[in-house]
Amino acid sequence: VQLQASGGGLVQTGGLLRLSCVASGRTFSKCAVGWFRQAPGKEREFVAAISKSGGRTHYAESVKDRFTISRDNAKNTVALQMNNLGPEDTAAYYCAAVPISNWNLVLLFGHQYDYWGQGTLVTVSS
Repeated sequence: VQLQASGGGLVQTGGLLRLSCVASGRTFSKCAVGWFRQAPGKEREFVAAISKSGGRTHYAESVKDRFTISRDNAKNTVALQMNNLGPEDTAAYYCAAVPISNWNLVLLFGHQYDYWGQGTLVTVSS
């Protein structure tokens, strides 16, 4: 599985962005998917995850109620809708995927994922 993340950019505080993660290969629908981010000088952190079925999601507390993760298996795509962005959201955002048998499991840790996209940069100005 190869992942391509896009949609990053520069926005003002309170703005919104929609990130997309497009996968190649037929196995994407069999994968749990997550978004992570890494701000300059900080460690990578979990942002959101979605199960293989799409029926279960999980968010970091810092983004809950502002971000929404969704997937379209027919298009091999997972999206991250980010609303009400703040400077604290400035980071490189990475999507990750791993084939999994459980339809409703979400994975919260980076080491649980096998495949990573190249990252897309989000900058929020104050």
